[in-house]
Amino acid sequence: MSLFRKGAEADLYLDDLNGLKIIRKARKVKSYRLPAIDLNIRRERTFHEAQIMHGAKLAGVPTPTIYLVDLKTTTIVMEYIDGTRVKEFIKFSIPSGRKKICEVLGQLIGRLHLRGIIHGDLTTSNLIIDKYGKIFLIDFGLAEYSEELEKRGVDLLLAKRALYSTHYDYAKHCFDAVIDGYTRTMGYNMTEEVIKRVEAIEKRGRYAVER
Repeated sequence: MSLFRKGAEADLYLDDLNGLKIIRKARKVKSYRLPAIDLNIRRERTFHEAQIMHGAKLAGVPTPTIYLVDLKTTTIVMEYIDGTRVKEFIKFSIPSGRKKICEVLGQLIGRLHLRGIIHGDLTTSNLIIDKYGKIFLIDFGLAEYSEELEKRGVDLLLAKRALYSTHYDYAKHCFDAVIDGYTRTMGYNMTEEVIKRVEAIEKRGRYAVER
């Protein structure tokens, strides 16, 4: 077992299970919390994340298959998705390829929102394309259940900010494609409401910075 990626709340380890590559996501102990409270929080968050990943699958959003949820060690054992992060794919792709990928991203976000799931960390680093061209959404550590317009707006705004921070030269075209895909799933009227909320959240942010 080798460390694959370190995170603030959990570390990912790449492991082998009978010849099958897997990821073990282990939530970290927080020493500033009382041990019993810390364990309870980690158990709840581990169960919650696994539950939401299952919900995402039911919504038609490809996610890693979960093999085991160990609440004693607050670990999720899941499928390792071998592929390329969308972050790199967009960077080196032709315009039509970027557009197609971003439309799919919009459709996936829409499917989550229709099922009442907010991802909470929609960046191009949390999307992986496998060798067959299938896109997987990963890292549901900040996800929650909600149908609030505000939270849907924040989810889309996070995706927009991620595109502008890492793919600035073509971020507008990419986000337009995201909205196209989102509209196909959510419908025109709901999409308009969410976009208005995104714009309102952005204005509040600019006002806070100016002050």
